[in-house]
Amino acid sequence: MRIGIIGAGALGLYYGAMLQRAGNDVHFLLRRDFEAINSKGLKVYSINGNFTLPEMKCYQSATDIGKVDLVLIGLKTFSNRDIINLVLPLAGHETAILTLQNGLGNEDLLATAFNAEQVLGGIAFLCSNRGEPGEVHHLGEGRIRLGELAGKKTERCQRIADLFCAAGVPCETSDDLTRIRWEKLVWNIPFNGLCALTGKTVTDLLHHPPTRQLVASMMHEVIAAANQQRIKTPIDADPFISRMLEMSAAMTGYQPSMMIDRIEGRPLELDAIYAIPLQRATEAEAVMPQVDMLHRLLSVGEN
Repeated sequence: MRIGIIGAGALGLYYGAMLQRAGNDVHFLLRRDFEAINSKGLKVYSINGNFTLPEMKCYQSATDIGKVDLVLIGLKTFSNRDIINLVLPLAGHETAILTLQNGLGNEDLLATAFNAEQVLGGIAFLCSNRGEPGEVHHLGEGRIRLGELAGKKTERCQRIADLFCAAGVPCETSDDLTRIRWEKLVWNIPFNGLCALTGKTVTDLLHHPPTRQLVASMMHEVIAAANQQRIKTPIDADPFISRMLEMSAAMTGYQPSMMIDRIEGRPLELDAIYAIPLQRATEAEAVMPQVDMLHRLLSVGEN
């Protein structure tokens, strides 16, 4: 399959590398790492075994990639103002457009410019960071859940899931994209925000009883709001939160992406992870006061 990667950061580089290693024709739109990867390839340091791709098809302009069968979007959502122009050169009438971005609203934005039936969304439970230019570090997890924007299971969605599975990336499909988006927010909202705000890792927050309690309390808020959305099956809060905390306990010293963005002086993904979920909660007559306060604190100093 001919695949274009838009947003080749830690997520895009890792999944793109796995897909290329499995024999797919993968094309990477690169910025920061272009020179390093174009000259020396990519080194992947993974809990499942390290590997190197000595040659990759790298581009600095989306127009140079051309049409593909699948567009995989890992772009940070603070760059969504550019997303349509980046995807347009890659998308033919039959191209599947899959966004693995954080938060809410990404599929809806794509559907304003492309046929809604082309658009899929997914959530990636992936612990990965970029290292030196030309390196990506896979620290844990990696599984993906996919769903059609139209909210139904399709053969196309299953083929894409099978593609990831064949590349060594656990992937399953869902007929409820709204639910799985909110499930990811249950983790992203407390951990991304609190780690960025305090400068403490996931491990630090969990080992300190007051912040561990705060994380769990925020998770309850998010789940209550999620269950007011149009999801097919409500999320059972207590066992779901227990699983989230247990999974997080294995992320020793992990720095979420928003924490790294703040440390490195980049914008934060506040709209997709906070503002839009808060708006949708309000529209559904749900309240998330702790989440709202965290959003307000994170917004200090942001443009």
